[in-house]
Amino acid sequence: MPDQYPIEGVPSPDTSDGPERVVAVQLEGLAENDEPFKNAGIGVAYNFASPANRQATGPFDRFVRMVKGPQYAPMVDHVEATTGPMERTGDTAEQRVTLTGPDGRTMTYTFGLSNGRQGDLDGYWLTDRVMER
Repeated sequence: MPDQYPIEGVPSPDTSDGPERVVAVQLEGLAENDEPFKNAGIGVAYNFASPANRQATGPFDRFVRMVKGPQYAPMVDHVEATTGPMERTGDTAEQRVTLTGPDGRTMTYTFGLSNGRQGDLDGYWLTDRVMER
């Protein structure tokens, strides 16, 4: 099955977005996952995933199952997000994010981003990984 990328109708990367904005846009989408359509918030996260990340976690249907799974479930429709400082070193950046899910469970994740890649997406900050802390 060919991959659906980018997911239409939701925010996509822009070269003017710094790493802080990239994380914020994803958190905004995930907070209201089913607006304006089912799994739109997960679609935002998928659009901001680096090519290597999408290759490892995609296609989109598989990505949705992963994000809704136990490890990442607090991200979907979270009720609170607390972000730490963005730690930036050259072409890479990391930010800790603590989320409270709709069930009250709190999890802390580290978003790992980069912007130095070859090809069409060079200069775009994209998410390489989201790790549970």
